[in-house]
Amino acid sequence: MFSLFSRGFPPGAPVSPTVQYSKGMEGEFHHHLDENIRPYIDLIDTLRSVGVQNDVSLPTIVVIGDQSSGKSSVLEALSGVALPRGSGIVTRCPLELRLRKVTGVKWKAVLTYRSVKSRPDKHGNNVKKFEFEDSSIVEKHITDAQNELAGKGVGICDELITLEVMSKDVCDLTLIDLPGIVRVPVAGQPEDIGDQIKCLIMKYIQKHETINLVVVPCNIDIATTEALKMAQNVDPEGIRTVAILTKPDLIDKGTEKGILKVVHNKVIHLRKGYTMVKCRGQQQIDDRIPLEEALEEEKEFFQNHDIFRCLLSENKATIKCLAVKLTIDLVDHIKNSLPRLDEQVKKLLWNVRNELKECEGGSPQDPKGAKEFLIKTIKKFNSNVTSISSGELMLEENLLAELRGEFRKWNYTLNQKKSRFNNVKELMKKNRGRELHGFLNYKLFETILQDHVAQLKEPAIDLLHKTNGIINKHLTDMVSRCFRNYPVLQNIAKDKAENIQSSQQYKTEERISEQFDMENVIFTQDPLFLKTLNEITNERYSEEELPLIDKNCKYSQMLETYYEIVAQRLTDQLPLMITNFMLKQTAEMLSIEMLSLVDGANVIKLLFEDTEVSRRRTELRACLGRLTDAQEALNNFI
Repeated sequence: MFSLFSRGFPPGAPVSPTVQYSKGMEGEFHHHLDENIRPYIDLIDTLRSVGVQNDVSLPTIVVIGDQSSGKSSVLEALSGVALPRGSGIVTRCPLELRLRKVTGVKWKAVLTYRSVKSRPDKHGNNVKKFEFEDSSIVEKHITDAQNELAGKGVGICDELITLEVMSKDVCDLTLIDLPGIVRVPVAGQPEDIGDQIKCLIMKYIQKHETINLVVVPCNIDIATTEALKMAQNVDPEGIRTVAILTKPDLIDKGTEKGILKVVHNKVIHLRKGYTMVKCRGQQQIDDRIPLEEALEEEKEFFQNHDIFRCLLSENKATIKCLAVKLTIDLVDHIKNSLPRLDEQVKKLLWNVRNELKECEGGSPQDPKGAKEFLIKTIKKFNSNVTSISSGELMLEENLLAELRGEFRKWNYTLNQKKSRFNNVKELMKKNRGRELHGFLNYKLFETILQDHVAQLKEPAIDLLHKTNGIINKHLTDMVSRCFRNYPVLQNIAKDKAENIQSSQQYKTEERISEQFDMENVIFTQDPLFLKTLNEITNERYSEEELPLIDKNCKYSQMLETYYEIVAQRLTDQLPLMITNFMLKQTAEMLSIEMLSLVDGANVIKLLFEDTEVSRRRTELRACLGRLTDAQEALNNFI
C-alpha cells in the first residue's frame, strides 16, 4: 500500500503553518525540512524532470496575477534572483522555479526547456540545458529562452521553462509563474492576447492538483481582481487558493482596516488564507538595494505599522513567513495527492503497455527477417480468421451468434407460411378438370405447393445478402485489427476478402436456386409424410388408409403436411449452405490467398508502415519510459 506517512508525518497530524520564522528557529525549520518536507518536493521535481506531467497532473503551486500586481517582485524575493522585469508582458512562457536549499553551495542555477534545435533525450524530449554560477545572467537566459519559444516581441507560448536555483540562502520550494493577465492589448500585441493568456492560465489552475497562488495589490479592490475571479471560477470554495497581498505601502490612508479584514479572511474566504508582503519597489531596484536589506526593511515596515503590526505575530506577513507557508502548503498538498498519483501512473502504465503491443516491434529491415515477420503476421491473421469462422474467438460481437439471429428469422418466416392454405376449396372449384366429384386433382395439389414454396425464394436470397454483410463486416474488422499498422497489406487483404466473398455469394445463390428447383419436384418418403400428417391432424392414419381422405382429414391438411416437410428441409439447408460456402470456404480460401503473398512478393512494400503508426509508437515508447521512471521514483519513495 502507498504510504502517506513514510517520511515522518504521523497519520492525521497536519504540519502547522504557524511556525515563527525567527533567526533562532530558521535552522530548526530547515532541519525539519531536510527530514520530513524536502523529500516530497524532491519527488515531484524528479517526476517533472522525467516529463511525466505530460501524462498526469502533478501537485504544484501556480502563481497568477494581473499585470503590475507585484508578481515578479514576490518571486524575486522568494528566489533571491533577479527575474525579467519591464512594462507589458514580461513572463511570456510558464516559468517553473525550483528553489533548493543546499548547504555548502554559494549559488548555482540550471535552466532547461524543450527545443527543436536540441537532440532528444531518453524520454523523447528535445531539451536545452544551461548551467551557470552567476546570478546576474538569469534574466538574460530566461529572455533568450522565451524569445526562442515564443518569438521575439510580445507573443506567448505554453512551453515550460525550468529554472533550478541551488543555494544555502533559498527556501525549499517549487512553483510555476504564469504570464500576467492583460485587458487591453498594447502596440505589437495580438488583439486576442488577453484571451490567449487566460487560456494558458486556465490550463494550469483548473487542475485539482494545483494550488493557485493569487497575487493582488493592496491598493486595488480585491473583489474586482481578474486573477482572483479566475481562481474562484475553478475553485469556488477556495479550498486550493492562497492569496498574497502586495504593495501595502501604496494604500490610501484610512483603508487599512478594510484591508486587514481581507487578510483575516472576512471578505473573500480562502481556506489557505492570505499573506501580506512588501517587496522591493522600482526605486529600490534602481538604487540596487540588496534583497537581504529589502527583507530587513520589510520587517521594519510591519513592526512600525500601527494597523498591520499584528500580522507579524499571526504569521500573515513578510516574505520569510510566506516562504514557510507555501512550502508547508505544497508539501501537505503533495501528501494528499500521492495515492491518487500513484494509482494514475500504474493505470497509465498498464494502458500504454497494452497499446504498445498493438504497434510494437515493426518489421525488421533485413529481407530475411522481414519475410519471416510477414509469414508470422499472416499466420496470426489466418488463425484469427479460422477462429471467428468457427466461433472460437470470442469478441464483443460473436459472428456465429449474429448469424444464428438471422437463421432464427428465416425459421420464423417459414413458420409464418404454414397456415396459409385456407382458400383451397375455392381453388379446387376453380381448377376442377375431368375428374368426377369427390376425386382429387393431384396436379392442383402440386401447383399449390410449388407456388407456395416459390414464395420463399426471395426471403432466402435476402437471408444470403444479410449474412454476407455480417460476415464481410467481421472479416473487414479482423483485417483492420491484424494489419492496422500496414496499409498496403490491409488493402490487399480487404480486396481479397471482398473478391472471395463475391464469388462465394454467387456460388451460394446458385445452390439456393438449385434447391428451389428441386423443391418443384413434390417428393418425400411415405413414412415421413404419414408421421407428419398424424402430427398435424392428431389422428392415427396407416399406410393402408391412404390415399383415401375421410371427413376428418381435409385437403388443406395434406398441403400443410407436405409444406411442413419442405420447411423442415429448408430451415436447416440454407443455414448449412451459408455456413459452408460463405463462412467456412471463404475463411479457407482467404487463408490460402494470404499465404500465397509470401512467394515472390515485395515484402518491404507489403510491410510499409503508415507514418502515423511510427509516430504513435515513438510517442508510446517515450511515454512508457516516463511512466516507468515515475513509477520507480514513487516506489522508492514508499
